[in-house]
Amino acid sequence: MEWNLADLFELTADTVPDRMAVAHGPAGPSLTWREFDARTNALARHLAGVHEPGDKLAIYSYNRPEYTETLVAALKARLVPVNVNYRYREDELHYLFDNSDSTVIVYEAAFADTVAKIRDRLPKVREWVELDDGTEGNAFALAYEDALDADSGRLDIARSPRDMLFLYTGGTTGMPKGVMWTQDALFKALGAGGNAALGQEPSKSLEEQRDRIAADAGTMRLMPACPLMHGTGQFTAMNALAGGGAIVTCESQSLDPEHLFATVEARGVQALAIVGDAFARPMLATLDADPGRFDLSSLALVISSGVMWSPPIKQALLGHLPQLILMDSFGSSEAVGFGTEITTKDSQVKLGKFKIGPNCKVFTPEGEEVAPGSGVAGFVARSGPIPEGYYKDEKKSAETFRTLQGRRWSIPGDWCTVREDGTLELHGRGSVCINSGGEKIYPEEVEEALKLHPDVADAAVVGVPDEKWGEAVMAIVEGAGDEQALRGHVKEKLAAYKAPKRIFFVDRLMRAPNGKLDYKAAKAHAKSSLGISD
Repeated sequence: MEWNLADLFELTADTVPDRMAVAHGPAGPSLTWREFDARTNALARHLAGVHEPGDKLAIYSYNRPEYTETLVAALKARLVPVNVNYRYREDELHYLFDNSDSTVIVYEAAFADTVAKIRDRLPKVREWVELDDGTEGNAFALAYEDALDADSGRLDIARSPRDMLFLYTGGTTGMPKGVMWTQDALFKALGAGGNAALGQEPSKSLEEQRDRIAADAGTMRLMPACPLMHGTGQFTAMNALAGGGAIVTCESQSLDPEHLFATVEARGVQALAIVGDAFARPMLATLDADPGRFDLSSLALVISSGVMWSPPIKQALLGHLPQLILMDSFGSSEAVGFGTEITTKDSQVKLGKFKIGPNCKVFTPEGEEVAPGSGVAGFVARSGPIPEGYYKDEKKSAETFRTLQGRRWSIPGDWCTVREDGTLELHGRGSVCINSGGEKIYPEEVEEALKLHPDVADAAVVGVPDEKWGEAVMAIVEGAGDEQALRGHVKEKLAAYKAPKRIFFVDRLMRAPNGKLDYKAAKAHAKSSLGISD
C-alpha cells in the first residue's frame, strides 16, 4: 500500500465529520473534521490557482490552528510544505526561503517587520499570506482569511505517494538543510496507522485505516507542546491527524506549564509531544507545587524526542500521573524510528538505552556492521522508509544516505554501541553538533559570528551537559573583552538560542598543528571553568 497524507485527511473527514480536528487553548476556537476539511479545501483551492504542484510553501508561525490548516492545505494542493524556525534572524530566514525556492510564505503578523526587511531580496516569492494575531501587519500581504476561496469543495486533483514535504534542520556549516520526505515514506516511517513500540501493526489498506478511524481505535487528541515547526511537533501532529485524531495547541508562545495543563484539562487531551527534560522539568515543577490543581485523568501518553529525558524525571512524572505511558523516541529529521524506550510506573529505565527499531543497524565509519555485545562503537542507521536526501545538496546527501549491504540507509551521525540484548547505548553525535533543548546548533556558525567582533581573535564553541537543556552552548575566546557584550553581539547576528550561555577567555585557543580546533580540549576547558567533572 502506498499512501498520500492529503488523501488520508480527506478519508478522515468523510469517516468522522463531527469529531474534533483542531482546537486552541482551553476555550479558544475549535473545528470539527467537517469544518476543518472545508477550510483546508478553500485554502488549497486558492493555492492551486496561484502556484504549481511541487512549488514550495513556507510556514513562519507559532503554534495555532492555522498552522495545521496551512500544512494540510498545502498537501491537498500538492505544494511542498517548508517548516520555518521562527527564532531565525533576517539572514537566516532569507537563506531558508531562498534555498527552499519558496513561492509562497504564510507568516504571522508578529513577524511583519522582519518579512518587510527581506521581501525585496526574495524574487521567487510570488505571494505573502499574513495571519492575524492582533498586531499591525504589512499592506502588501494577503490576509489569511481572504486567501480562503469562497468554494470550499475539494480539488479535482490526482495526488501521488511521492508528493513531498521538507523538514529543514541545522547544517554542518550552520546553514539549515531541507530533508526531503515523500508522504508515503514518512507515513510508513511513523507506523502507517500502527505503532511497533506499542504492538500495533500497520494498516494494509485504506479500508483498514478507515475502519480504525471509525472505531476510534488508537486515535487521540494530541497536544504538540513543542513547536510545530520542529520535526517532533510536526511529525507527531500529522500522524495523529492521519489516524483520525485532533491537534490541540496552546495559546502561549513559549512553554507555560500552567496554561498547558489547563488546556489538557479543558480539551480532554490524551497525548502530549514534548522535547525531553527541557519540557518535562518545568512541567514537573508545576505538578510538585500544587499536585491536585489540574484534572489530568485524560492523559494517557507522553511522547518525547530530540533531547535527553532522564529516568528520575520520568519516574517523578509517573508519581503524579501513574496512568501514563512515556514513550522516549530516538530519531532525527533524517530518519524516524531508530529506537524507542517505553516507561510505565512499573518499569525501570537506564538513560540512553533504546530498543533498536525495525530496519535499523549500527555500522562503523568504514561500513562494517557492529555486532551486539562487541563493545565496538558505530553510527546507527535506518533503512526502509527514509528521506530522498537533502534539497540541493548532493554532497551531504551522499554522506548521510549511504548504500551498504545492498540497501540504502540513513546515517545522520548518532554514535552508539550495541549491548548483547540488542539495545542501543547512545554516546551523542559523532560530530561536534550541540543539541540544546531539541535545537541543533553547529559551532562553526556561532564561532564565525563571534569572530566578527573586533575584540575576538579566535573562538571555539562547544556544548556542555546541562540539566534543563541537555547541552548548553559555551564559547572559548582568544583575546579579552566583555562577556555580556559578546553574547549580545551574537544575538544580533543569530537566533538568541544559539548565543553562548557563558564565554571564557584564553591567551591562545586550542588548535592542533594542522590548524583544526581541538574541540575535546575546548570542552574540557569549559567544563573545568564551570566546575563540571567528567
